[in-house]
Amino acid sequence: MNWLLFLPQLPASPSTLRVTIWRRMRAAGAFGLQNNVWMLPATSENKQFIESQMAYIKEQGAASYTFEVTSLNLTIEETILAGFRSQRDEEYSEFCERCDALLAELERETTGEKFTFAELEETETDLHKLEAWLSKITGRDFLRDSLKEHASEKLEQCQQAYKVFATKVYTQQGINPPDVTEE
Repeated sequence: MNWLLFLPQLPASPSTLRVTIWRRMRAAGAFGLQNNVWMLPATSENKQFIESQMAYIKEQGAASYTFEVTSLNLTIEETILAGFRSQRDEEYSEFCERCDALLAELERETTGEKFTFAELEETETDLHKLEAWLSKITGRDFLRDSLKEHASEKLEQCQQAYKVFATKVYTQQGINPPDVTEE
């Protein structure tokens, strides 16, 4: 596999530029091989992304270098792939924990018969955040062989639990649920 090796040369102080680049690289799904050494698969999208980061760094008065490289042996390649898998698995695991928390919250609200529009709105907001978060994680899951399926199943459980809760809220409030209402 071909890789992009990105080497930003950033000043230690102020830390703003370092933090900005770190956040952008993490958001793009880059693997931090070591301090200020980042790897991404050599796709056209990633090349564009790296070029935009290089331009930004240059505008800030710093320098960066990028190389397209291949691993010299299978051990190095597996180390890099394991790093990518580990990062995504960590994100998917955290995502699943948040899904479990939402499901537990819905269960508590249902048990306590707290069928209010305020609770429904709060739950809907949380569900939308989870949907957006999973989309971001899968967007940077270059290897597609991690916990994606499990995370997708958890999100589906949350969506179904939300629908059940929403129906109960509407029913409790004496209103036909939106899917039942004729338009």
